Amino acid sequence: MKAIVYHNYGSPDILQCEEIEKPTPGDNEVLIKIRAAAVNPLDWHSMRGKPYFIRIMTGLRKPKVTRPGVDVAGQVEAVGKNVTEFKPADEVFGACRGAFAEYACATEDRLALKPANISYENAAAVPVAAISALLGLRDKGRVQPGQKVLVDGASGGVGTFAIQIAKSFGAEVTAVCSTRNVENARSIGADHVIDYTREDFTQRGKRYDVILAANAHHSIFDYRRSLSQDGVYVIVGGGGLQMLQAILLGPLLSLIGSKKMRLCSAKIKKKDLILLKELLETGKVVPFIDRRYPLSDVAEALGYLGKGHAKGKVVITVEHCNGT
Repeated sequence: MKAIVYHNYGSPDILQCEEIEKPTPGDNEVLIKIRAAAVNPLDWHSMRGKPYFIRIMTGLRKPKVTRPGVDVAGQVEAVGKNVTEFKPADEVFGACRGAFAEYACATEDRLALKPANISYENAAAVPVAAISALLGLRDKGRVQPGQKVLVDGASGGVGTFAIQIAKSFGAEVTAVCSTRNVENARSIGADHVIDYTREDFTQRGKRYDVILAANAHHSIFDYRRSLSQDGVYVIVGGGGLQMLQAILLGPLLSLIGSKKMRLCSAKIKKKDLILLKELLETGKVVPFIDRRYPLSDVAEALGYLGKGHAKGKVVITVEHCNGT
C-alpha cells in the first residue's frame, strides 16, 4: 500500500510516498480503508521538530513516529478479535497513527460511525480540530448559555469549529480574524467579528467570559486583561512563546484572583466523537474545507498549512487502485 513516510525532521520535502506493507489490526484495533484524512498544525510541528521542546515527546534527534497523519475517515476493512462495535464495511471517522496512507489501524475507542449526511472529506476534517474546540469550550472554559465568548484565530480549523460549537452552547460569540475571513466568520454564526488588521481587541476595553485562543498571538497578560471577573482564557494553539507562557505562567496566574488560564490539547475519545456526530447530523456544526489534495501531494498540503493562511481545514483525499 502507499503511505507517506519521513525519517528525519525538516521541511515538507522530507516526506516520501512509499510502498509499505499493509498493516494488520491488533486485538482491539480496526483496519481502515482510508478515504480521506486531514492535516493539522500537529503534523506540521511534528514533522519539523519545532518548537524544540516538543522533541521531548516526538524524539530528540529523529522522530519516533515516522508515519504522519491523525484525522481519518474511511471504511472498516477488518477488525481485531476484541472489537465489538464495528464490522467490515462500516463507515467510520476518528483518529489513528499514519492517516496519510491507503490503510491504517485505529483503536476502537478512537472511532465513531461517520454521519451518513456528510462526505468522507468533511468527516476527516472534524476529529482533532473540532475536539480541540469542544474540550476548550466545554471542559476548560465551561461555557454557559448567554456567556460572552471570544475566539481568537477564528478562521482556522479549530476556530471555525469553535464558533459553531460555542453557538450550539448558547453563547454570544465574537470572532477575531483577518479582513478576508470576516464574512465567513459571520456566515458560520459569529455574532460579532473583529478584523485584527484594523483593531486590537485587547485594547478595546471589552471583557469576555471565555477567550479561546485557537492561534494565540498576544501575551498571556493581554488575554488576562480582556477577561471578565471569573473569566477563563484557554489556549489551544499558537507560537512557541505563547505556549511557553501558558505552560509556565498559566498555573501561577490562575492562583492570583479569580481569572483562570488553561491549556488545552486534543484527546480523542469516542464519547466526544459521538457528540460531534450528533452536531454534524443536525447541521449545528458544518466543516469548512479550504483545499483538498491527493495523497501524493501531502507535502504540498503541509506546506500550505505551514504558511498560516488556511481557512478552515485542509483535507487529503485517498483513491485506491480500483479508482474508488
